Amino acid sequence: MHVQDSHWSSASAIATGGMTMSAAAGDGRADGARTTPLRVDAQRNLEHVLRAAREVFGELGYGAPMEDVARRARVGVGTVYRRFPSKDVLVRRIAEEETSRLTDQARTALGQEDEPWSALSRFLRTSVASGAGRLLPPQVLRVGVAEEQSARVPQQRTQPGSGELRLVPEQPAAPAPEDDAGAAALLEVVGQLVERAHAAGELRPDVSVSDVLLVIATAAPSLPDAAQQAAASARLLDILLEGLRSRPA
Repeated sequence: MHVQDSHWSSASAIATGGMTMSAAAGDGRADGARTTPLRVDAQRNLEHVLRAAREVFGELGYGAPMEDVARRARVGVGTVYRRFPSKDVLVRRIAEEETSRLTDQARTALGQEDEPWSALSRFLRTSVASGAGRLLPPQVLRVGVAEEQSARVPQQRTQPGSGELRLVPEQPAAPAPEDDAGAAALLEVVGQLVERAHAAGELRPDVSVSDVLLVIATAAPSLPDAAQQAAASARLLDILLEGLRSRPA
């Protein structure tokens, strides 16, 4: 797992204001604050930057420099900064998109699978195959001791002393409301999958939502060969699923 949060804390202070910061060059507005459609070439550059950012951050973590993103997108670094006035804004954009994608995948599994274990395993397989685990934001993956948690994790049931997710960053500054809401939505729907599997006796009673999300992050290794990466992910997930499943005494 390559999730790094060295740039995440400062991103928490940007929120809406950061999205309207003056860019280094160009029209002076960040992508998130636009009210008019982008030109065709500008839209194409934006798509290239976002695709490159997903690849670079997925391979190297969120600590990777903007220059690496620009090189992968085959644009100048100034073009990246015209769309995203700071690296923190780009990191936030990618993390929000991945959180939303995982939430949609969990809702699909919850709505289309009647069997609790089938729903949970489908969510895990879909999420791992998509590579979303490599881009989960640190605030979702933050693990703390149960007694120290901030009691904001919905649908969470764990044994005393086990690890639990926390929706607060390591630094004192709180995340922007939209980040909190996105993470909470993901935790809530994954919590429903976990609770259904617990109620059916198919999931080990000590497995929590945090464990499920860590499986997604851990089972998505970044390897240079796509076929090798897919095979490694599938093999690792099979092993982890066996470890999650409840066994008769």
